[in-house]
Amino acid sequence: MLFEKLVLLAAAFSCFAMCALAEERVIRKQVVVDASLAEVWKAWTTSDGAATFFAPQANIEARLGGAYELYFFPDQPQGLRGAEGCQVHSIVPMKSLAFTWGAPPQFPDIRNSGLHTLVFLRFEELGPRKVRVHFTELGWGEGEQWDKVYNYFVEAWDVVLGRLKHRFASGPLDWAHPPRPTESLAAAK
Repeated sequence: MLFEKLVLLAAAFSCFAMCALAEERVIRKQVVVDASLAEVWKAWTTSDGAATFFAPQANIEARLGGAYELYFFPDQPQGLRGAEGCQVHSIVPMKSLAFTWGAPPQFPDIRNSGLHTLVFLRFEELGPRKVRVHFTELGWGEGEQWDKVYNYFVEAWDVVLGRLKHRFASGPLDWAHPPRPTESLAAAK
């Protein structure tokens, strides 16, 4: 128990240190979902849950250091399927989740460098069937390629969070015809 608390404290310190270093470039978003906290938590922390809104296939091990991989293109060769090699950075059940995140295949210089950003989610229960998901991505590098990756994810996370909302309003996504939400979900600093 003490070890788990120390690991969570170290993870939180690491996250806060990265926030301080990368304060100028942070993606912040939020979405309110009509579902129970348990349902939203399951959607983000299980492979089956993620397949209902995030990507057609997933490999998620909801434990410190566990896999957090989303396969947007599951039929592609290994290394080109999506968020491969990402891991759970910290987890506080029903409260927060952090995982590493890599660049998509169309940005090979960043993707193949082994560098990752960090995604931090905080879950706020607003009522019995209403949850606000606070989203933050930080740890961006500098340079033209990093600028392109950052701009890509500013829009891509709106799609992911919009699909989460859609999943609970209309049911699991049909990956043959997934919705393409366009609403900006940017959150105030």
